[in-house]
Amino acid sequence: MVSSRFLRLILLLSLVSSSFSYTASPSNSTASDQTIRPQEEIQKLKLIRKELLKINKPAVKTIQSSDGDTIDCVPTHKQPAFDHPLLHGQRPMDPPEMPRGHNKDDASHEDSQLWSLTGESCPEGTIPIRRTTEQDMLRASSVRRFGRKIRRVRRDSTSNGHEHAVGYVSGRQYYGAKASINVWSPRVTSQYEFSLSQIWVIAGSFTHDLNTIEAGWQISPELYGDTYPRFFTYWTSDAYRTTGCYNLLCSGFVQTNRRIAIGAAISPRSSYKGGQFDISLLIWKDPKHGHWWLQFGSGALVGYWPAFLFTHLRQHGSMVQFGGEVVNTRPGGSHTSTQMGSGHFAGEGFGKASYFRNLQMVDWDNTLIPVSNLKILADHPNCYDIRGGANRVWGNYFYYGGPGKNPRCP
Repeated sequence: MVSSRFLRLILLLSLVSSSFSYTASPSNSTASDQTIRPQEEIQKLKLIRKELLKINKPAVKTIQSSDGDTIDCVPTHKQPAFDHPLLHGQRPMDPPEMPRGHNKDDASHEDSQLWSLTGESCPEGTIPIRRTTEQDMLRASSVRRFGRKIRRVRRDSTSNGHEHAVGYVSGRQYYGAKASINVWSPRVTSQYEFSLSQIWVIAGSFTHDLNTIEAGWQISPELYGDTYPRFFTYWTSDAYRTTGCYNLLCSGFVQTNRRIAIGAAISPRSSYKGGQFDISLLIWKDPKHGHWWLQFGSGALVGYWPAFLFTHLRQHGSMVQFGGEVVNTRPGGSHTSTQMGSGHFAGEGFGKASYFRNLQMVDWDNTLIPVSNLKILADHPNCYDIRGGANRVWGNYFYYGGPGKNPRCP
């Protein structure tokens, strides 16, 4: 009989061979580079499995989604957040006081994710977590930085190919922000590019001490393996260098909701000249304990970022941004065709261009108020642009986005 140890070795070597052929890049490798190095690949797989043990917690129930996701129902107190030394042995906080002026009559709601359309849900005392697979980590450009954004130096820089079209406010103390964000499925043309639309709450300088809290929707083939728009969160306290991550891929964000899976696909999505769908997101600082809470839709508290994760954001934000971001890897030496928003320019308007509406901020006394002195910025307006406005129904709003590569954006 063949020993189980030998069978495991054969399986490991077969995984090594398949993973190597997947990750090798024929455009910049030589014949010697393509020589299989089993020892290195075995070490890589060992590292991946070690990381997966940290990320994927034991589940009391598992739900299969129509988009291929596996959703694990994990006991709330065993989620990744509680791996943090300052959270060991604790339980999630009770819901905080809502900001005054909060309107619960928002159209978007928590039943807007594909996995929940099965009719199944996670039981009381658990939270849904999208399971991370070996394939997810093998797609990553770096196993050790899996789930993290590429470092950037300045907000208005396009270093590392990041391009933005945003509305922003600064010059005051900000204790939160709210907006309704139009959801689309923009085309992303490379595995290592993404397209997202989000809210940023920011403090510190745009160097080593940048603090950010981020939430919105994104399409990221590298992170998720597909091109569905997905609800996501992010945070960092040192300009994306060593702290923070997407979703629940590290200890940090504490989830309290059993009906919303961070990182899960959003449905329905908007269509050109067709139905329009948006999600409402609210981020605000709990006046009592100082944690930053996140609400999805009309009343679903998703969870919170503990105040101790941050330096500057322990007090307040100094800037709030709303808008889109893409990564441009300049394939073939020209601008990417990865789309932002709907893939159409702001001037096309409702039903064609993507939008943010009802832009608000949370003031020092925990009151939601309309943003004032909104400024708009597009890094490359010939590729992706933005146009602002205000009316009685949508309050402060803007259209934004674009196709990327076009005759004016070569």
